[in-house]
Amino acid sequence: MQLKLYNSLTGEKEIFKPILEGNVGMYVCGPTVYSNVHLGNVRTFLSFDFIYRTLIHLGYKVRYVRNITDAGHLTDDGNVDNDRFVKQTRLEKLEPMEIVQKYTVDFHKVLEMFNLLPPNIEPTATGHIVEQIELTQKLIERGFAYESNGSVYFDVLEYNNRGLNYGELSKRNIEELFANTRDLDGQGEKKNPQDFALWKKASPAHIMRWNSPWGEGFPGWHLECTAMSTKYLGEKFDIHGGGMDLKFPHHECEIAQGKACNDTAPVNYWMHANMLTMNSQRMSKSTGNYILPMQLVTGENDFFEKPFHPTIVRFCFLQAHYRSVLDISNDAMIASEKGFIRLMEAIKVLNSITPDNEKQSGFDLKEWKTKAYDALNDDFNSPILIAHLFEAVKYIFALNDEKETISSEDLEDLKTTLNAFVFDVLGLQNIEENNNEKLDQTLKVLIELRNQARKSKNFDLSDQIRDKLLAEGIELKDGRDGTTYVLN
Repeated sequence: MQLKLYNSLTGEKEIFKPILEGNVGMYVCGPTVYSNVHLGNVRTFLSFDFIYRTLIHLGYKVRYVRNITDAGHLTDDGNVDNDRFVKQTRLEKLEPMEIVQKYTVDFHKVLEMFNLLPPNIEPTATGHIVEQIELTQKLIERGFAYESNGSVYFDVLEYNNRGLNYGELSKRNIEELFANTRDLDGQGEKKNPQDFALWKKASPAHIMRWNSPWGEGFPGWHLECTAMSTKYLGEKFDIHGGGMDLKFPHHECEIAQGKACNDTAPVNYWMHANMLTMNSQRMSKSTGNYILPMQLVTGENDFFEKPFHPTIVRFCFLQAHYRSVLDISNDAMIASEKGFIRLMEAIKVLNSITPDNEKQSGFDLKEWKTKAYDALNDDFNSPILIAHLFEAVKYIFALNDEKETISSEDLEDLKTTLNAFVFDVLGLQNIEENNNEKLDQTLKVLIELRNQARKSKNFDLSDQIRDKLLAEGIELKDGRDGTTYVLN
């Protein structure tokens, strides 16, 4: 079973061959911490958390680097007033680093809530100003960049004239890019409209500024990821990930910077997670079709009928492949909650199964494991993996109903494998044990009352208890060892 992943650069699934056997260097573009992390961001980072977990489970030693953009994120290169941090400091009347701290804390809290593993290294743009200045100097020395009025720009036309291909990742033609470029303030500083900022001169009112050979200024957005990825993973590394929206221009610029600096493509495999929609519409503040992660979890919103536990949200997200558009809705969340409860109930039931070494099982555990690992190895296909998990769930309930058997060896193997897939790879969590214990205690009381009614031949009451519980999604199972329940 060879791991295959979809490479956005080639547009094909490729067999994964790490630079150093058994090791993976993975860089994922992190958040720009000027506002609360939104649900689409969570989907992206959760997708790469699943990829990270899968790589570890498959036996790789992974160095996972995910940055924090805390400076220099311009919405365009022409107007320094379009710096997102500057805008937010004015809006909230806070210092820039107060904004950074506030929203970095929020980002970490939200990701921890959804059970994302932290990266091995989480560097910040402001912590790597020296490295960005050094890269800029190198690009100027090699003829790929030029200074203009205190700012420094990457020369896209020069890059292409040397036989390199700006646009190779996004499949864009440079002539079309030049033809379709809008006139922006400050474009007069550039040789070509598609040139992008490596370093921007700070206006007198700009708070975030650093000394450089070209005067006081701040780094361009694209440069930080090249500086940090090469520092911690080398001039060439295995995987670079991010949201689909970063493919152009951000990742395109990273490729150009890497090639121009080091004469080699910086990344072997480019991976991109697709977008999140809600009720089949793009999420947007302007249209009102928008929700923050915490609002989905607390139920404080107008879109969903109830709150949903973070692990149920995680389960819902993983039911779509990371390269597919994921649409969330009230119906989708309710269905995910029911599926999650059934999956957790199966794991609980499995711990109470008694093995039978005498009879042959109709469930081929070896084949099931092969199919599950095939799904993981096929570009991290979480929905197919989950489908196979529910094949095992069906088998577990058949075991509980004594319609199937399992040997001692297979029982332990199934327990180990199922727990690894559910908790280690998918990263799901058992919802608060206290709630489960209270439900368990309540149902035990009801089962005891039903048993007393049956002994007293009060079958009307016995059937009433059974039927009312079934209407609430709780099925009672009468067996040789007494009565148990299953959440449907």
